Amino acid sequence: MSQIQSAKHLNLRAQVVKTLIAVQNGQSLASVLNQHISIVSERDRGLYHELTLGCLRQWHALKAITLPLLTKPLDNEAVESCLYLGLYQILCTRVPAHAAISETVTAAKQLGYEPLSGLVNAILRRVSRETEDFMAGLEQAHGLPSWLGKRLKKDWQDDFDTIAHNLKQIAPLTLRVNTNQVSRAEYFEILEEDGYEAHLCELSQDGIVLDQNVHIPNLPGFEEGGFSVQDEHAQLCVTLLPNLEDQVVVDACAAPGGKTAHILEKYTPKKLYAIDQDQKRLLRVSENLERLALTGYADVEILAADASTWTAPEPVDCIVLDAPCSAIGVLRRHPDIRLLRQSTDIAKTVELQKQILDNMWKQLKVGGTLLYITCSILKAENEQQMVNFFAEHADAKESKIDATWGIEQIHGRQLFPENDRGDGFYYCRIEKI
Repeated sequence: MSQIQSAKHLNLRAQVVKTLIAVQNGQSLASVLNQHISIVSERDRGLYHELTLGCLRQWHALKAITLPLLTKPLDNEAVESCLYLGLYQILCTRVPAHAAISETVTAAKQLGYEPLSGLVNAILRRVSRETEDFMAGLEQAHGLPSWLGKRLKKDWQDDFDTIAHNLKQIAPLTLRVNTNQVSRAEYFEILEEDGYEAHLCELSQDGIVLDQNVHIPNLPGFEEGGFSVQDEHAQLCVTLLPNLEDQVVVDACAAPGGKTAHILEKYTPKKLYAIDQDQKRLLRVSENLERLALTGYADVEILAADASTWTAPEPVDCIVLDAPCSAIGVLRRHPDIRLLRQSTDIAKTVELQKQILDNMWKQLKVGGTLLYITCSILKAENEQQMVNFFAEHADAKESKIDATWGIEQIHGRQLFPENDRGDGFYYCRIEKI
């Protein structure tokens, strides 16, 4: 037996710490979650989930209030994770402080750091005695990696505090009703009759927000394709498109297929190409279209292809380009991005977006529409990308989005992540002239 006990014999907190270490070492939560959670007992999976996501969401805020408590740098990612996990339980959950402390100290020992378990114990005990002060500190910390904090402050000086606060919250679970099968009002009634607490989205005519935790496949109509799970601000995409009846449409970067499905729920295009580089994620597109019973509606081709080089076999009427981006607008749903994303990634992403834009623009017919979308709130990927695009393409004209939501930019509109509402999205509609 090594100094670390075998995974099966680790307590729940030690399992969480192992996941946190994997993310610190550059692995995405999605890539390790299934493997890590399979070792956790069925009964504990809800808590494992809450502690892992919560710690990642508050990571930099927890770091900010822990650093002053250390006389010298720890330089030990396992013990650092134990400290943040202990603090998170004491300050942000209903776990009794004594249980949080003893379980977390045990985890430090089980992971092979017995000599440092005393330090973990002392710091957690102090925090449990001075909870109010530490809670205030946690609330005040913006909770972003410093490079991102600086960038967002520069981009959105007046809105920075609100954005940082909202990014630390839990994102709501939002459904998009498949109105081919049932109206939103009817589905809302079904949910109410079944005892679910929910409310209607304000911006999306198809959206419903659930006000309680649910296991999605247990919701009425899931198997029959009565709804999809999609963020409210992402649902606005289809409202910004021209009439796609009998048109040739490309959904570039289509996986996992939310926008493809929404298009097919509203229109019957002559041809729809759904392309994505990720073969595995493309399977989700097919699965979603099948579950939603949308496969027979139009001629849909799902292709594994690189949007920066792919050429459509025919001229295209409309392109939906949900471009690869830093995903800063969806930090609430993917809190591991706080640790994974580096400042150097942004310039590379901006360059990739430009390549895809230039390639896709060539495929578009004169009179056609390209809708540029990101789930970012960084101007470099959004407004600035569009300023550069229009400067380089004399045949491009912005088709202004007439809406009350979001903030109007030089080009396009920017939505921020909002409490109990949608994520951070950017939209710009472009017409080829």
